[in-house]
Formats: sequence, C-alpha cells, structure tokens
Amino acid sequence: MTKSTNFALYILMFNTFVTMSGIGLIIPIMPEYLGTFGVAGQVLGFLIAMFSFSQFIFSPIAGDLSDKHGRKNPIIVGLVVYGISQLTFGMATDLWMLFVSRFFSGLGAAFILPPTMAFVADLTTIEKRGRGMGLLAASMSFGFVIGPGIGGFLSKVSLEFPFFIGASVAIIAAIISFFALPNPKPSVAHETGVERRRENIFQQLKRSAATPYFVMFIVMFVFSFGLANFQSTISLYVDHKYGYTISQIAVIITVGGFVGTVAQMFIIGPLFKRYGEMRVILVNLVISAVAMLWILFVNSFSMILIVSMVFFTATALLRPAVNTLVSKLAGDEQGFAAGMITAYMSLGNMIGPALAGILFDINIIYPYIIGTVILLICFSIAFFWSRRSSELLDPIR
Repeated sequence: MTKSTNFALYILMFNTFVTMSGIGLIIPIMPEYLGTFGVAGQVLGFLIAMFSFSQFIFSPIAGDLSDKHGRKNPIIVGLVVYGISQLTFGMATDLWMLFVSRFFSGLGAAFILPPTMAFVADLTTIEKRGRGMGLLAASMSFGFVIGPGIGGFLSKVSLEFPFFIGASVAIIAAIISFFALPNPKPSVAHETGVERRRENIFQQLKRSAATPYFVMFIVMFVFSFGLANFQSTISLYVDHKYGYTISQIAVIITVGGFVGTVAQMFIIGPLFKRYGEMRVILVNLVISAVAMLWILFVNSFSMILIVSMVFFTATALLRPAVNTLVSKLAGDEQGFAAGMITAYMSLGNMIGPALAGILFDINIIYPYIIGTVILLICFSIAFFWSRRSSELLDPIR
C-alpha cells in the first residue's frame, strides 16, 4: 500500500476507534448514571437494544448510499451525528432523552462502520485486504476494550464528563476526515445507466439472502449473537457462582479483549495468507464453541481468565475473516455487503443479550449450552457451504 493509502487507513482506524471507545466508555458509568434517573438494569438492556436496533435499520442504508455517492460523506455525517448524540446523552434530563440519544448513536455508528469497511476494500488490493480488515477490526476492538477504562477515569471529574469528551473527539474526527480523507468516486459503475431503486431494510435482507455469500452473513449474525451472549452474562455468571468483584470481572473482560486485539493486529494477516479466510472462520467457530462450553468446567480465576482469552481471541479473528471474505466476493457492491454485515451483526447484538438474559434467569448454565450448540450448528452450515462453493472460493485464495 502507498503512503497516501496507509494515511487514509490510519484515519479510518482512528474513526472506528473513536466510535467503539465511545460505546465502551459508558459501560462503567451506566449503573450510577441511570441511578440519577431512578432506573437500573432493565432500562440499561433496553438502551443497548435501542442502539443495536437503530444500527440494524440504518447500516444497509448507509452502505447503499456509500456505493452510490462515495464513502467519505456518510462517514463524516455519521461522526457528527454520533458526537451530537453523545453530547445530548450527557445533557439528558429525562429518561426519554436517553433513548432518543442512543437511537441517534446507533444511527451515527451505522453511517460510520459500513462505509469504512467498504472504504478499506476500495483502498486495498485483494492480497492486502486481509491486513487492512484486520487492522480495522483491531482498532474497533481496542476502542471497545480501552473505552471502559477511559470512562472510569474521566468520570472522576463528573458522571457527564466522559460523554462530553466522547462528543468532542467524534467532532474532531469528523473535521480531520473532512480535510484529510480522499473522496474517490464509488467503485460501482452504473454502466447500464439503470439506477437501482432504493430498497428498505426488508428488501435488502431479502436481496442479501440471494447473494452467493449469504452464509457469511449468517456466520456474522451467529458469532455476534454468541459474543453478545457471552459478554452480557459472564459478569453475572462469575458474580452469582463465585462472588467475583467488579475489578476481577473487569480484568476478565479487558484482558480477554486486549489479547484478541493483539491477535487481530499481528496474527490475522499471516493466518489468512497461509490458510485462507474460510479455514480461519471454521477453526475459530469450533474454538469459540469449545471455549463457551469450557467456561462451565473451570472454577479458578486464572482458568476462567484463560478460557475468556481463548473465546475473545477466537471471536476477534472471526470478524475480520468474515469481513475480508465477503469483501472479496462482493465485487462492486462493497457498500451493500458492508452494510449487511453490520446489520446482521447488530441483529445478533440485539437478540443475543435478550435471549441470554431469559436463559440465565432459568438456569445460569443455559446461555453457554445453547450458545455452544448454535455455534456448532453454524460451523456445520459454513463447512458444507464451503465444500459446495469451492468453485466460488478457489479463485480468491
């Protein structure tokens, strides 16, 4: 990649880092912040669902717009909307304002992430795309991992202060992107002169089912479901079963996420080059399933930490593998494909915590058993698809 390409990639990485750290920084603050409104955990679940719902609705739209009008402008709009939503969340005086703010945060993230993934596809060759997607995924993971620490530190000033900083950094990122990002014309060339009619989310979901890489959307949904399942219940699980402190829970999540980020930065490229994206996907589906079940059979802090590291690393490698493979297969529909990836991911992020919470209330081991079964079913579907689609996959290896 040229210097200008690398510079643009670093800006895109910064934008995704800002987005994901903004999501992560509210995690340690929310219990106390929601307490000022006289509400607690159930509302937090609905706020998470509101963000994911908005992202699910608008991600395909953002990807489609970036195919038609270029990647740069949607990203800038997304950063501005995201920044304003962070500001209004910190300034909220009524509960309904929190829900409206989270809705617009999801909208902003939807306009940032799919066009950014499509932008990376535009900037990289087929051979370098795995590295580009890996770096992008690493910046996302690192932002989410470091976000809670930043939020906890900034909250010492005031509970609202982290939101104001998050808003300021997002606006700064928008300004930098406006002046520094290139604005190449969309790779989609409407050579026939026929403009595709604008589709709603349900039409796009239907169209995604007709693509030759639809199984990869299912993989994205399932592993996002599993990751959200694990993340939303692991703190409750170790608290109920072992009485872990907040600090111990934070170590489990943060260290696991950090190891996954390192793997995305330094391991993913060589893995793709040696084994190909499909093998990486299949192997890590199995590893994540084994780790999810394994957590039920360990009882020391060190072993729970190790199992969490294995799980987070496997899921961290899955995301760029799926993104890269879909990007290689998507041709001129990079924006559409990236938008649908984010939509299916958001759908998993919505359903995962909701189902996990219901199962957890029945029996604390049920989320992990069901999650393991679903991941193994997904592995079987992906395995047989890869065998049937060898002609499709061979040219991109």
